Amino acid sequence: MIDLRLLREDPDRVRASQRARGEDVALVDSLLSADERRRSSGVRFDELRNEQKSLGKLIPRASGDEKAELLARASQLSADVKAADAEQHEADEETKRLALQLGNLVHPDVPVGGEEDFVVLETHGTIRDFGAEGFEPKDHLELGEALGAIDVERGAKVSGSRFYYLTGVGALLELALVNAAIAQATEAGFVPMLTPALVRPRAMEGTGFLGQAAENVYHLEKDDYYLVGTSEVPLAAYHMDEILDADQLPLRYAGFSPCFRREAGTYGKDTRGIFRVHQFDKVEMFSYVAPEDAENEHKRLLDWEKQWLTGLELPFQVIDVASGDLGASASRKYDCEAWIPTQGKYRELTSASNCDSFQARRLSVRMRDGKKVQPLATLNGTLCAVPRTIVAILENHQLADGSVRVPEVLRPYLGGREVLEPVSR
Repeated sequence: MIDLRLLREDPDRVRASQRARGEDVALVDSLLSADERRRSSGVRFDELRNEQKSLGKLIPRASGDEKAELLARASQLSADVKAADAEQHEADEETKRLALQLGNLVHPDVPVGGEEDFVVLETHGTIRDFGAEGFEPKDHLELGEALGAIDVERGAKVSGSRFYYLTGVGALLELALVNAAIAQATEAGFVPMLTPALVRPRAMEGTGFLGQAAENVYHLEKDDYYLVGTSEVPLAAYHMDEILDADQLPLRYAGFSPCFRREAGTYGKDTRGIFRVHQFDKVEMFSYVAPEDAENEHKRLLDWEKQWLTGLELPFQVIDVASGDLGASASRKYDCEAWIPTQGKYRELTSASNCDSFQARRLSVRMRDGKKVQPLATLNGTLCAVPRTIVAILENHQLADGSVRVPEVLRPYLGGREVLEPVSR
């Protein structure tokens, strides 16, 4: 939710942000109108209540015709106050409803456009020339099946398409990735967290996932719970309705959770293997900071992601995501995309988003600095989305005989294994 005072003072900036997102610009004027009704109805309610209180003091001292007139006026005032209260409530609800539809203000440096209009900021690592090495690279599913690590056939049998089993060394590889990611985050000062996978509607709405992203959210209607698509949701709601002291900040949490996504609108896209699935595990970084430190924290989150991917010895690029691909909550987002050899392109592995005070306003998370109380800023950054990271590791570190070299950073978590060997079937 954006600051309504900013909306009133600079509506053109909000219109420009909506336009850059490819969202409804008319929503800005509807919200302005509702906000004006909310404020004017509030003033009228206060005026009528003050008159009602004043009249209440006069009636006991009046008599005769004067008292009758005052009683008649009091009766009318009572009806007017009730109507004004209803009008104020209706206008307030309409303002909230419209405000929740408005995306965060896009940072002025974000490239304008859609999914393909990102800007490449950095490139790291060296892409292997498999031809020069004398063999054709296998894709992650072929490698994973030969290693006894991935079973999508039984995943589909049990749960349907886009589900899978990690078996044997595949399961061990996930645990190694999670433990290594948590170790890095803990060393950087993050508090490790195991978070709920089911949340109430306010938590999901407060983080901005019930707007344009709602089609990808699983809803348990009988219980009115939502399955989270990222631990960002329970981490953002962790301090909901709280006021934090400024000297406590920054607060940094590293959440590990299962994640669930419907992947609506991706029919026929990434159907092979485990790159795009309905359920996966992820380690997510989340920060609460003072608003003035948000941009620096955003860069720090990106640096931790780059450290992680560099440790996994993966070639990757960093992109500045375009305005139409930000999602409702982010004002700016950086993605790290790893090179996937058999696809011949970079694919997203991590994201780091600066949400400014957007989520904090919706969730009522504030900070106290002296006598001043204000919304703080929240940021999130993926450290390890497990299946996609496994895809990148298998394909980039494969050897000619079908085995896969283990990056050094993971070896302590895999019993010292240097190579994952194919299993005989």
